[in-house]
Amino acid sequence: MYVARLELVDFRSYPQVVVEFEPGPNVLVGPNGIGKTNIVEAMAYLATLASHRVAVDAPLVRVGASTAIIRASIVQGARELNVDVSIEPGKANRARLGGSPTRRARDIIGALRLVLFAPEDLALVRGEPTERRRYLDDLLVARRPRFAGVRADYDRVLKQRNALLRTAYLARKTGAGSRDLSTLEVWDAHLAEHGAELLGARIELCAELAPYVAKAYEAVSAGVGEATMTYRSALADGGALTADRPALAQRLTDALLAARKDEIDRGTTLVGPHRDDVALSLGELPAKGYASHGESWSFALALRLAGYELLRADGIEPVLALDDVFAELDSGRRDRLAELVGGASQLIVTCAVAADVPATLRGVRFDVVEGGIRRDG
Repeated sequence: MYVARLELVDFRSYPQVVVEFEPGPNVLVGPNGIGKTNIVEAMAYLATLASHRVAVDAPLVRVGASTAIIRASIVQGARELNVDVSIEPGKANRARLGGSPTRRARDIIGALRLVLFAPEDLALVRGEPTERRRYLDDLLVARRPRFAGVRADYDRVLKQRNALLRTAYLARKTGAGSRDLSTLEVWDAHLAEHGAELLGARIELCAELAPYVAKAYEAVSAGVGEATMTYRSALADGGALTADRPALAQRLTDALLAARKDEIDRGTTLVGPHRDDVALSLGELPAKGYASHGESWSFALALRLAGYELLRADGIEPVLALDDVFAELDSGRRDRLAELVGGASQLIVTCAVAADVPATLRGVRFDVVEGGIRRDG
Protein backbone atom coordinates (compact mmCIF):
# COMPACT_ATOMS: atom_id res chain seq x y z
CA MET A 1 0.00 0.00 0.00
CA TYR A 2 1.16 3.53 -0.69
CA VAL A 3 -0.21 7.06 -1.01
CA ALA A 4 0.33 8.23 -4.58
CA ARG A 5 -1.16 11.69 -4.16
CA LEU A 6 -2.10 13.84 -1.18
CA GLU A 7 -3.99 17.11 -1.46
CA LEU A 8 -4.73 19.46 1.42
CA VAL A 9 -7.11 22.40 1.29
CA ASP A 10 -7.12 24.81 4.26
CA PHE A 11 -5.51 22.19 6.49
CA ARG A 12 -3.29 23.69 9.18
CA SER A 13 -0.83 26.09 7.47
CA TYR A 14 -1.69 25.13 3.87
CA PRO A 15 -4.25 27.04 1.80
CA GLN A 16 -3.71 24.32 -0.80
CA VAL A 17 -0.92 21.88 -1.46
CA VAL A 18 -0.49 18.73 -3.54
CA VAL A 19 2.25 16.14 -2.97
CA GLU A 20 2.82 13.25 -5.35
CA PHE A 21 4.63 10.56 -3.38
CA GLU A 22 6.42 7.45 -4.60
CA PRO A 23 6.60 3.92 -3.20
CA GLY A 24 9.61 3.37 -0.94
CA PRO A 25 11.34 6.18 0.98
CA ASN A 26 10.07 9.77 0.69
CA VAL A 27 11.86 12.45 2.71
CA LEU A 28 10.33 15.82 3.59
CA VAL A 29 13.09 18.30 4.44
CA GLY A 30 12.62 21.76 5.89
CA PRO A 31 13.24 23.96 8.93
CA ASN A 32 11.25 23.40 12.10
CA GLY A 33 7.83 25.04 12.12
CA ILE A 34 7.52 25.13 8.32
CA GLY A 35 4.75 22.50 8.04
CA LYS A 36 6.41 19.09 7.60
CA THR A 37 4.48 17.52 10.45
CA ASN A 38 1.22 18.87 9.03
CA ILE A 39 1.66 16.53 6.07
CA VAL A 40 2.03 13.35 8.11
CA GLU A 41 -0.67 14.53 10.51
CA ALA A 42 -3.09 14.82 7.58
CA MET A 43 -2.23 11.31 6.40
CA ALA A 44 -2.70 9.93 9.92
CA TYR A 45 -6.02 11.76 10.22
CA LEU A 46 -7.24 10.13 7.03
CA ALA A 47 -6.31 6.74 8.50
CA THR A 48 -7.79 7.22 11.99
CA LEU A 49 -10.07 10.30 11.86
CA ALA A 50 -8.11 11.75 14.77
CA SER A 51 -5.04 13.92 15.23
CA HIS A 52 -2.05 12.70 17.22
CA ARG A 53 -1.32 16.30 18.22
CA VAL A 54 -4.64 17.79 19.37
CA ALA A 55 -7.83 16.41 20.92
CA VAL A 56 -10.25 18.58 18.91
CA ASP A 57 -10.52 19.39 15.22
CA ALA A 58 -10.61 23.21 15.34
CA PRO A 59 -6.79 23.69 15.14
CA LEU A 60 -6.71 21.56 11.97
CA VAL A 61 -8.62 24.18 9.98
CA ARG A 62 -6.53 27.06 8.65
CA VAL A 63 -7.21 30.39 10.33
CA GLY A 64 -9.92 32.23 8.39
CA ALA A 65 -11.34 29.09 6.78
CA SER A 66 -14.41 27.13 7.88
CA THR A 67 -13.54 23.70 6.49
CA ALA A 68 -10.39 21.68 5.89
CA ILE A 69 -10.21 18.97 3.24
CA ILE A 70 -7.83 16.01 3.00
CA ARG A 71 -7.79 14.05 -0.27
CA ALA A 72 -5.63 11.09 -1.16
CA SER A 73 -5.15 8.53 -3.89
CA ILE A 74 -4.18 5.23 -2.29
CA VAL A 75 -2.68 2.39 -4.30
CA GLN A 76 -2.87 -1.22 -3.20
CA GLY A 77 -1.77 -3.78 -5.76
CA ALA A 78 -3.41 -2.92 -9.06
CA ARG A 79 -6.18 -0.93 -7.40
CA GLU A 80 -6.24 2.84 -6.86
CA LEU A 81 -8.78 4.31 -4.46
CA ASN A 82 -9.63 7.97 -3.93
CA VAL A 83 -10.54 8.98 -0.39
CA ASP A 84 -11.36 12.36 1.08
CA VAL A 85 -12.66 13.82 4.31
CA SER A 86 -14.01 17.30 5.09
CA ILE A 87 -13.34 18.61 8.58
CA GLU A 88 -15.78 21.24 9.81
CA PRO A 89 -15.40 21.87 13.57
CA GLY A 90 -18.66 21.64 15.45
CA LYS A 91 -20.23 19.44 12.80
CA ALA A 92 -19.89 15.81 11.78
CA ASN A 93 -17.10 15.09 9.32
CA ARG A 94 -18.14 14.24 5.77
CA ALA A 95 -16.25 11.65 3.75
CA ARG A 96 -16.14 10.18 0.27
CA LEU A 97 -14.80 6.81 -0.78
CA GLY A 98 -14.18 6.10 -4.44
CA GLY A 99 -16.05 9.27 -5.34
CA SER A 100 -19.23 8.35 -3.41
CA PRO A 101 -20.33 9.88 -0.09
CA THR A 102 -20.19 7.50 2.87
CA ARG A 103 -23.02 7.15 5.38
CA ARG A 104 -20.60 7.78 8.24
CA ALA A 105 -17.13 9.30 8.15
CA ARG A 106 -15.70 6.26 9.92
CA ASP A 107 -16.65 4.11 6.91
CA ILE A 108 -13.39 5.24 5.28
CA ILE A 109 -11.29 3.75 8.06
CA GLY A 110 -9.27 0.91 6.61
CA ALA A 111 -8.80 2.53 3.21
CA LEU A 112 -5.41 3.80 4.38
CA ARG A 113 -3.43 1.77 6.91
CA LEU A 114 -0.68 3.91 8.38
CA VAL A 115 1.69 3.67 11.34
CA LEU A 116 3.07 7.01 12.53
CA PHE A 117 5.87 7.58 15.00
CA ALA A 118 6.15 11.16 16.24
CA PRO A 119 7.86 12.98 19.15
CA GLU A 120 4.48 13.04 20.94
CA ASP A 121 4.80 9.25 21.28
CA LEU A 122 7.07 9.70 24.29
CA ALA A 123 3.73 9.99 26.12
CA LEU A 124 3.17 6.30 25.42
CA VAL A 125 5.93 5.60 27.93
CA ARG A 126 5.90 8.64 30.19
CA GLY A 127 2.29 9.76 29.96
CA GLU A 128 -1.06 8.77 31.41
CA PRO A 129 -2.89 5.46 30.79
CA THR A 130 -5.17 7.09 28.24
CA GLU A 131 -2.21 7.34 25.83
CA ARG A 132 -1.49 3.62 26.03
CA ARG A 133 -5.18 2.71 25.72
CA ARG A 134 -5.42 4.83 22.60
CA TYR A 135 -2.35 3.13 21.16
CA LEU A 136 -3.98 -0.28 21.55
CA ASP A 137 -7.36 0.83 20.26
CA ASP A 138 -5.91 2.58 17.20
CA LEU A 139 -4.00 -0.58 16.34
CA LEU A 140 -7.12 -2.70 16.83
CA VAL A 141 -8.96 -0.50 14.34
CA ALA A 142 -6.05 -0.57 11.88
CA ARG A 143 -6.10 -4.39 11.92
CA ARG A 144 -9.89 -4.77 11.89
CA PRO A 145 -11.79 -1.57 11.00
CA ARG A 146 -15.00 -2.94 12.53
CA PHE A 147 -13.50 -2.12 15.94
CA ALA A 148 -14.10 1.55 15.16
CA GLY A 149 -17.76 0.71 15.74
CA VAL A 150 -17.03 -1.29 18.90
CA ARG A 151 -15.01 1.60 20.25
CA ALA A 152 -17.72 4.13 19.38
CA ASP A 153 -20.45 1.97 20.93
CA TYR A 154 -18.52 1.62 24.19
CA ASP A 155 -17.79 5.37 24.34
CA ARG A 156 -21.47 6.17 23.66
CA VAL A 157 -22.73 3.86 26.43
CA LEU A 158 -20.09 5.16 28.86
CA LYS A 159 -21.10 8.75 28.13
CA GLN A 160 -24.81 7.99 28.69
CA ARG A 161 -24.13 6.06 31.89
CA ASN A 162 -21.89 8.82 33.24
CA ALA A 163 -24.54 11.42 32.43
CA LEU A 164 -27.10 9.48 34.45
CA LEU A 165 -24.75 9.07 37.41
CA ARG A 166 -23.68 12.72 37.22
CA THR A 167 -27.26 13.99 37.19
CA ALA A 168 -28.08 11.95 40.30
CA TYR A 169 -24.89 13.12 42.01
CA LEU A 170 -25.56 16.81 41.33
CA ALA A 171 -29.20 16.53 42.39
CA ARG A 172 -28.15 15.08 45.72
CA LYS A 173 -25.39 17.66 46.25
CA THR A 174 -27.69 20.60 45.53
CA GLY A 175 -30.57 19.28 47.62
CA ALA A 176 -32.79 18.76 44.60
CA GLY A 177 -33.75 15.28 45.76
CA SER A 178 -32.95 11.86 44.40
CA ARG A 179 -33.07 10.91 40.72
CA ASP A 180 -34.49 7.78 39.18
CA LEU A 181 -31.64 5.32 38.55
CA SER A 182 -33.81 2.43 37.42
CA THR A 183 -32.28 2.54 33.93
CA LEU A 184 -28.79 2.04 35.33
CA GLU A 185 -29.11 -1.72 35.00
CA VAL A 186 -29.87 -1.33 31.29
CA TRP A 187 -26.71 0.73 30.80
CA ASP A 188 -24.79 -1.82 32.90
CA ALA A 189 -25.79 -4.56 30.46
CA HIS A 190 -24.73 -2.49 27.43
CA LEU A 191 -21.46 -1.48 29.07
CA ALA A 192 -20.68 -5.11 29.93
CA GLU A 193 -21.46 -6.25 26.38
CA HIS A 194 -19.40 -3.65 24.53
CA GLY A 195 -16.73 -3.51 27.24
CA ALA A 196 -16.16 -7.26 27.07
CA GLU A 197 -15.63 -7.10 23.31
CA LEU A 198 -13.16 -4.22 23.62
CA LEU A 199 -11.37 -5.72 26.63
CA GLY A 200 -11.06 -9.16 25.06
CA ALA A 201 -9.61 -7.68 21.88
CA ARG A 202 -7.07 -5.65 23.87
CA ILE A 203 -5.97 -8.71 25.86
CA GLU A 204 -5.46 -10.68 22.65
CA LEU A 205 -3.63 -7.79 21.02
CA CYS A 206 -1.22 -7.35 23.94
CA ALA A 207 -0.37 -11.03 23.85
CA GLU A 208 0.37 -10.85 20.11
CA LEU A 209 2.28 -7.57 20.37
CA ALA A 210 4.58 -8.46 23.27
CA PRO A 211 7.16 -10.48 21.29
CA TYR A 212 7.23 -7.86 18.53
CA VAL A 213 7.86 -5.10 21.11
CA ALA A 214 10.69 -7.08 22.71
CA LYS A 215 12.28 -7.77 19.32
CA ALA A 216 11.96 -4.17 18.11
CA TYR A 217 13.41 -2.74 21.33
CA GLU A 218 16.32 -5.17 21.20
CA ALA A 219 17.02 -4.15 17.60
CA VAL A 220 16.84 -0.39 18.23
CA SER A 221 18.83 -0.51 21.47
CA ALA A 222 21.37 -3.09 20.27
CA GLY A 223 20.29 -5.58 22.93
CA VAL A 224 20.58 -3.21 25.91
CA GLY A 225 17.61 -4.03 28.15
CA GLU A 226 14.54 -6.25 27.77
CA ALA A 227 11.21 -4.56 27.01
CA THR A 228 7.97 -6.14 28.14
CA MET A 229 4.31 -5.12 28.09
CA THR A 230 1.38 -6.46 30.13
CA TYR A 231 -2.28 -5.50 30.06
CA ARG A 232 -3.52 -4.28 33.46
CA SER A 233 -7.17 -4.40 34.44
CA ALA A 234 -8.77 -4.09 37.87
CA LEU A 235 -11.05 -6.93 36.81
CA ALA A 236 -8.09 -9.31 37.03
CA ASP A 237 -8.05 -8.87 40.83
CA GLY A 238 -4.49 -10.11 41.07
CA GLY A 239 -4.97 -12.96 38.61
CA ALA A 240 -4.92 -13.30 34.86
CA LEU A 241 -7.76 -12.47 32.49
CA THR A 242 -8.66 -14.58 29.51
CA ALA A 243 -10.14 -13.08 26.37
CA ASP A 244 -13.35 -15.12 26.69
CA ARG A 245 -16.09 -12.55 25.96
CA PRO A 246 -18.96 -14.07 28.00
CA ALA A 247 -16.66 -14.50 31.01
CA LEU A 248 -15.45 -10.90 30.69
CA ALA A 249 -19.01 -9.62 30.37
CA GLN A 250 -19.94 -11.44 33.59
CA ARG A 251 -16.89 -10.04 35.39
CA LEU A 252 -17.84 -6.54 34.25
CA THR A 253 -21.43 -7.02 35.35
CA ASP A 254 -20.34 -8.24 38.80
CA ALA A 255 -17.80 -5.42 39.16
CA LEU A 256 -20.38 -2.77 38.22
CA LEU A 257 -22.77 -4.14 40.80
CA ALA A 258 -20.07 -4.16 43.49
CA ALA A 259 -19.07 -0.56 42.65
CA ARG A 260 -22.65 0.77 42.46
CA LYS A 261 -22.63 2.70 45.75
CA ASP A 262 -19.21 4.29 45.09
CA GLU A 263 -20.24 5.24 41.55
CA ILE A 264 -23.41 6.91 42.78
CA ASP A 265 -21.45 8.73 45.48
CA ARG A 266 -18.87 9.99 42.96
CA GLY A 267 -21.11 10.47 39.92
CA THR A 268 -18.99 8.53 37.43
CA THR A 269 -18.31 5.03 36.10
CA LEU A 270 -15.44 3.45 38.03
CA VAL A 271 -15.31 0.07 36.26
CA GLY A 272 -14.46 -0.84 32.68
CA PRO A 273 -11.74 -0.85 30.03
CA HIS A 274 -11.70 2.97 30.04
CA ARG A 275 -9.78 2.72 33.33
CA ASP A 276 -7.25 0.06 32.31
CA ASP A 277 -3.55 0.47 31.52
CA VAL A 278 -0.64 -1.26 29.83
CA ALA A 279 2.38 -1.86 32.06
CA LEU A 280 5.65 -1.21 30.20
CA SER A 281 8.85 -2.48 31.79
CA LEU A 282 12.56 -2.54 31.08
CA GLY A 283 14.01 -5.52 32.86
CA GLU A 284 12.46 -5.61 36.31
CA LEU A 285 11.67 -1.89 36.50
CA PRO A 286 8.69 0.04 35.12
CA ALA A 287 9.67 2.18 32.16
CA LYS A 288 7.63 5.11 33.44
CA GLY A 289 9.70 6.95 36.01
CA TYR A 290 12.82 4.81 35.58
CA ALA A 291 13.73 4.81 31.89
CA SER A 292 16.12 7.48 30.65
CA HIS A 293 15.15 9.80 27.81
CA GLY A 294 16.95 7.60 25.30
CA GLU A 295 15.38 4.43 26.69
CA SER A 296 11.91 6.02 26.68
CA TRP A 297 12.40 7.18 23.11
CA SER A 298 13.55 3.70 22.05
CA PHE A 299 10.61 2.05 23.85
CA ALA A 300 8.07 4.35 22.19
CA LEU A 301 9.66 3.66 18.82
CA ALA A 302 9.57 -0.09 19.56
CA LEU A 303 5.83 0.12 20.27
CA ARG A 304 5.18 1.70 16.88
CA LEU A 305 7.50 -0.67 15.04
CA ALA A 306 5.79 -3.60 16.76
CA GLY A 307 2.42 -2.40 15.50
CA TYR A 308 3.85 -2.01 12.02
CA GLU A 309 5.29 -5.54 12.02
CA LEU A 310 2.08 -7.02 13.40
CA LEU A 311 0.10 -5.45 10.57
CA ARG A 312 2.59 -6.87 8.08
CA ALA A 313 2.22 -10.29 9.67
CA ASP A 314 -1.53 -9.95 9.03
CA GLY A 315 -0.81 -9.48 5.33
CA ILE A 316 -1.29 -5.70 5.49
CA GLU A 317 1.49 -3.47 4.11
CA PRO A 318 0.89 -0.18 5.92
CA VAL A 319 2.47 3.14 5.11
CA LEU A 320 5.12 3.96 7.73
CA ALA A 321 5.71 7.59 8.73
CA LEU A 322 8.61 8.74 10.92
CA ASP A 323 8.22 12.35 12.02
CA ASP A 324 11.48 13.99 13.09
CA VAL A 325 12.84 10.73 14.48
CA PHE A 326 16.46 10.59 13.33
CA ALA A 327 17.55 13.85 14.99
CA GLU A 328 16.95 12.19 18.38
CA LEU A 329 19.04 9.09 17.62
CA ASP A 330 22.78 8.50 17.67
CA SER A 331 24.39 7.14 14.52
CA GLY A 332 24.20 3.52 15.68
CA ARG A 333 20.47 3.71 16.41
CA ARG A 334 19.89 5.54 13.11
CA ASP A 335 21.52 2.76 11.13
CA ARG A 336 19.69 0.03 13.04
CA LEU A 337 16.36 1.78 12.51
CA ALA A 338 17.12 2.22 8.82
CA GLU A 339 17.73 -1.49 8.53
CA LEU A 340 14.40 -2.25 10.23
CA VAL A 341 12.24 0.04 8.07
CA GLY A 342 14.10 -0.03 4.75
CA GLY A 343 11.71 -2.59 3.28
CA ALA A 344 8.53 -0.58 3.90
CA SER A 345 6.19 -0.40 0.92
CA GLN A 346 6.15 3.34 1.55
CA LEU A 347 8.12 5.32 4.09
CA ILE A 348 7.51 8.99 4.83
CA VAL A 349 10.31 10.68 6.77
CA THR A 350 10.40 14.27 7.98
CA CYS A 351 13.60 16.00 9.06
CA ALA A 352 15.14 19.43 9.43
CA VAL A 353 18.57 18.27 8.23
CA ALA A 354 18.76 15.80 5.34
CA ALA A 355 22.07 14.42 6.58
CA ASP A 356 20.33 13.06 9.69
CA VAL A 357 18.59 10.45 7.53
CA PRO A 358 20.70 7.38 6.68
CA ALA A 359 21.69 7.25 3.02
CA THR A 360 19.70 4.05 2.42
CA LEU A 361 16.45 5.90 3.23
CA ARG A 362 16.92 9.16 1.36
CA GLY A 363 14.88 8.09 -1.68
CA VAL A 364 12.73 10.87 -3.14
CA ARG A 365 13.31 14.27 -1.52
CA PHE A 366 10.74 17.04 -1.07
CA ASP A 367 11.74 20.50 0.15
CA VAL A 368 9.12 22.04 2.41
CA VAL A 369 9.06 25.82 2.09
CA GLU A 370 6.75 28.54 3.33
CA GLY A 371 3.26 27.66 2.05
CA GLY A 372 4.30 24.85 -0.26
CA ILE A 373 6.28 21.73 -1.12
CA ARG A 374 8.52 21.12 -4.11
CA ARG A 375 10.12 17.92 -5.30
CA ASP A 376 13.90 18.03 -5.44
CA GLY A 377 14.93 16.44 -8.71
